[in-house]
Amino acid sequence: MSGHRAIVIAGTDTGVGKTIFAAALASALRADYWKPVQAGLDRPTDSETVAALGGLHGGPHGGLHDERIRTEAYRLATAASPHRAAELDDLEIDPARLQLPPHQRALVIELAGGLMVPLTRSVLQIDVVAQWRMPVVLVARTSLGTINHSLLSIEALRGRGVEIAGIAFVGEENVDSEEVIAAIGGVKRLGRLPVVSPLTAENLASAFAENFVIGDFS
Repeated sequence: MSGHRAIVIAGTDTGVGKTIFAAALASALRADYWKPVQAGLDRPTDSETVAALGGLHGGPHGGLHDERIRTEAYRLATAASPHRAAELDDLEIDPARLQLPPHQRALVIELAGGLMVPLTRSVLQIDVVAQWRMPVVLVARTSLGTINHSLLSIEALRGRGVEIAGIAFVGEENVDSEEVIAAIGGVKRLGRLPVVSPLTAENLASAFAENFVIGDFS
């Protein structure tokens, strides 16, 4: 990946581990990180998690490093679908504010939840992704239900002409599901990030290096 390229991290569902994966990838690429829409402000936020686990924090108190963690376009109070969280904050998300920020390094972009979540009552998150014209890494859990969610996400991306860099799994090994998704979906299996315990920046970096080839993200 060139220093000016961006890569989008999309989850097949909420809670699949894409924030942890994004932290590992941002660290490995020495990239900037951007969460365009943060829905829910309970600490830590996704940006704060990536700052800590990706080694992107600065200062003695672990504050965010402004040059590496880009400010969210929207910070919404409620952990809900972005369209509803925005409504509860008495605003509407303007897709025009979700244009990629200028960046001198690689940029890892983490979406809010799954691809088909609505940003407004007429615009889906995947619609904005299609406008970006940047490759997507699909992050999927390995537990029951992942085949359906993964293949539907792959089909949605292809239907909008979005480049799929590959699929990354998170969780305990499930060889059959991982192989079936890659084969039927016609996508590259990038690797699987196992459960990392204790979850520290050092352990996460080691797990990523052992299970992924950094050249696959270039």
